[in-house]
Amino acid sequence: MTKDEWKNDSEYVALVSDLLKSEIVQKLENYTQHHNSTRLDHSLAVSYDSYRIAKAHHLDYRAVARAGLLHDLFYYDWRTTKFDLGSHAFIHPRVALRNAEKITNLSAKERDIILKHMWGLTTARPKYRESMIVSLVDDYEAVSEFFRPLKNKIQAVIKAL
Repeated sequence: MTKDEWKNDSEYVALVSDLLKSEIVQKLENYTQHHNSTRLDHSLAVSYDSYRIAKAHHLDYRAVARAGLLHDLFYYDWRTTKFDLGSHAFIHPRVALRNAEKITNLSAKERDIILKHMWGLTTARPKYRESMIVSLVDDYEAVSEFFRPLKNKIQAVIKAL
């Protein structure tokens, strides 16, 4: 997905516009996620790409779009903040869920998507296919965001040849 591609999809925008208007969600713009993106950009990428996959497979794309946007709704630097109760992979889905519940009513599926999006690093196995989609897309986006500068350098070298 290109950075603002989601803005051209009116159905997607209608599904998440109330969340995007929230100061709580907009605050994610102030946090770096995977070194080369903001937490808001990352959340939008996870949300929109998951939405497109779920829609193509006739799944609950509304739940995927909304919970995908809210899956990392926390406000600390995960690289430096440590918790006595467990790892960031274990803690932040619970923090995100608590924050999401402050701004919208969540379905059981949306709760599962947010809580289980770190499956693989945690043993919290997704209950729904929609939860699995967001978890896998989150992993894909994290790797993509981390390596984007290297990809850009390689493309620049190839172009210069």
